[in-house]
Amino acid sequence: MSLRDYLRIVAPGQKETRNLTRREAYLAFDSILSRREGDATIAAFLVAIRAKGGTVDEIAGFASAARDHANLSCMGMPGLVCVCPPLCGTDQAPPLEVASSLIAAGAGVRVLLQTDRNVPPSRGLTAANVLEHLGAGITWDPKEAENWVARCRFGALSVSGMLPVLMSLRSVREGVFMRTALSTVEKLIAPSSAAVVVGAQNGPVLGVAVEVMQSLGHTRAAAIQGVEGGTTPHLRKRTRGIELSGEHLVSLVVEPEDFGFQMDKEPELPLFSMAPPGQGAGDNPALVAAAGELNAMVLAGEPGAARNAAILGAALILKTGGRCMTLAEGVDAATSSLDSGEASRILNELRELQK
Repeated sequence: MSLRDYLRIVAPGQKETRNLTRREAYLAFDSILSRREGDATIAAFLVAIRAKGGTVDEIAGFASAARDHANLSCMGMPGLVCVCPPLCGTDQAPPLEVASSLIAAGAGVRVLLQTDRNVPPSRGLTAANVLEHLGAGITWDPKEAENWVARCRFGALSVSGMLPVLMSLRSVREGVFMRTALSTVEKLIAPSSAAVVVGAQNGPVLGVAVEVMQSLGHTRAAAIQGVEGGTTPHLRKRTRGIELSGEHLVSLVVEPEDFGFQMDKEPELPLFSMAPPGQGAGDNPALVAAAGELNAMVLAGEPGAARNAAILGAALILKTGGRCMTLAEGVDAATSSLDSGEASRILNELRELQK
């Protein structure tokens, strides 16, 4: 069957409209990733899935196809946590997952931060922008990322480096101009042996996200509705999530007030300037520099909202990875990593590896 045949199955208004089986979803996404169909057909299929709502079987089938096409990094590495925020980035919030990941690595877990830059439609700020400003950067080579994680417990990898066909699909994303199954699947391109922290948008998607990770073979994972759909918890309100621990799905709530971290507003960029027409926040050098400096301030021990949010994000990574049993233990371990300078040491070690 072609992608057009699968489109007829899921398209609204058809008499025989139904959900795809996992096998059908796999074959449909395999067709997309093999580029056997034109952009218009791919866009129509992705929009139809969005309009219908993707099921656990469909998203799992899509992700399985993506993993089979990808060159995954850190396969089988023990104690690994893959941190997977949205690749299209944030529009106004600083990407504090960089500081959180370095803090968690300083506390003892291995962290692979999966990111990219200039991803449409929003082309927002991402970890790639921040790391470049900090003098480190990401790699497109999965083997190089694996070497970084093995040697200093932290690495940042372009998802497009694992799955290069995503670059050719950017034209589809630009044309559709909305989040589709691509935005979900690219956050799930990780080895099943790893624990995974995934950012999720608001709405009834948490259960689906975690059930998909469970069906893909993960035993530890968390989906969290952080700031702008990312992995950084809120400070103004509680953050909802769902955790996978072994065979069990457990509700996860990050309450900043429990740790004395609640504030009247979320971390803000100290400098804000509207991006030029046709560009996103990630294309704006002033915003990139401001986001980078905010992460640098956290790692330097500067108190404030950004530090609080980064510590909560690190605690979540530590709990998901099994390094800490509770968020409270994670906050203590993250605070020690930050105050001891271990998180900054790992960043400096990564810079040395990249020379």
